[in-house]
Amino acid sequence: MDKKSRYTYDVIIIGAGVIGSAIAREMARYNLKIAVLEKELDVCTETSGRNSGVLHAGFNNEPGSLMAKYCVAGCLGFDKVAKELDIPFARTGKVVVGFDEEDKDKLIRLKEQGDRNGVPGLEIIDKERIKELAPHVGGELAMYSPATGILNPFIYTIALAENAHHNGVDFFFDNEVVAIKCLEYYEIKTTQGSYDTKWVINCAGLNADKIARMLGINDYTIYPCRGEYFVLDKKAGQYLKIPAYPVPNLKLGGLGIHLTPTIDGNILIGPSTEYIEERDNYSSTQEIMDLLIKDGGRILPYLKKEFFIRNFSGIRPKLADKNVGGYADFVIEEREEVPFAINLIGIESPGLTSAIPIAKRVIEMVAQKQELKEKQDYDPYRKGILCFNDQTLEKKKELIQQDPNYGEIICRCETITKAEILEAIRNPLGVDTVIGVKNRTRAMMGRCQAGYCETRISEILMQEKSKKEDEIIYARMRGNMFVGKVRD
Repeated sequence: MDKKSRYTYDVIIIGAGVIGSAIAREMARYNLKIAVLEKELDVCTETSGRNSGVLHAGFNNEPGSLMAKYCVAGCLGFDKVAKELDIPFARTGKVVVGFDEEDKDKLIRLKEQGDRNGVPGLEIIDKERIKELAPHVGGELAMYSPATGILNPFIYTIALAENAHHNGVDFFFDNEVVAIKCLEYYEIKTTQGSYDTKWVINCAGLNADKIARMLGINDYTIYPCRGEYFVLDKKAGQYLKIPAYPVPNLKLGGLGIHLTPTIDGNILIGPSTEYIEERDNYSSTQEIMDLLIKDGGRILPYLKKEFFIRNFSGIRPKLADKNVGGYADFVIEEREEVPFAINLIGIESPGLTSAIPIAKRVIEMVAQKQELKEKQDYDPYRKGILCFNDQTLEKKKELIQQDPNYGEIICRCETITKAEILEAIRNPLGVDTVIGVKNRTRAMMGRCQAGYCETRISEILMQEKSKKEDEIIYARMRGNMFVGKVRD
């Protein structure tokens, strides 16, 4: 597989979630020709964008596991990454709340495990200290983790991918891999064409086992595990400034229904834990919604029906089935019988936190097979879309003078301007879906949930991309926003 003239790319990464995008960004430091193949129309469309947005500290994972190692490293190193990529991030800390003596014993063991993993600053606190940190949270005692943080998973993944692209990585969307042929190189066939590469990096998330089977490895099965969430209006944000979790039942394979403030001021309740058959069934169910309210209200008794504005679900790509439960460790491997192919399988939580350390491990594996030369012009920095609403009054006036589009509000709930919408549409990755604009700006995420701004954003997309009404896509192929005419 050393006949370079036979393949187009040195490395092809399958999957543009947070892991694939992080690997692309870190690999772009070297003189390699790299591509990312993604079956959807944007990055971060599945597991990477459907989670609590928490930067985990690393105390929930088994000492000595890859999960523990990479989670702690990712957490401790995240301030530098956030600064380079210009992403919103807050190291809020977190409380894991207990109510009785049984919970106390579990919290003590959890702290001891975190100490062994190298998590800094863990302490068991009493009710009085809980009230200092989170005045509206219930509980008799808790474990406090000062290293835990919150971030926007959409913006983080987008930033990784944009920085990778800025440094020469090609992204190909709407390219679902359907077959892989091993010749003197790898020939990857997708729904759009064929790509040749020396290295294959399998970051396909919920479909990583299917890609592994295309490579001739039949040892792994992904068990989809759905978690449902409620989103609360920003009016509820005053009641919670720090993530609040219950004592986890690790046998279930989740951390329990918890409450998490988002970096943008909402609150999330969830996720539930339910093994399902389908890998793309993002349904929300009445039974689970009722459970979220019940369990969430135990931790935060201030919940009101008027706060609930949306619900959604995510699916974890678990390697542990429902009979075994709990967590199976990350799989990151290259096999002798399938050289130059690295499979990353079962990358569930804390995958978001672990993304950069995982990427560095993959680079170490590649470097064992070939010499990697660093680029002299690699640029680790990326500038995000300026948030008009966060600026001072003087700065807002200055921006409007420079560009009148800052003076036109498109999303009233979130105060998103036309200038921000245009910058999102003109993004470096070429994404032109409605959800792509939403994930880059927070437009449509407010109280009215797109009732006011969605058609306006669609109209701007039509103008910018020279598209007709029936060509505007919400998120996925065949997900057309408009069909036919309602008036002349």
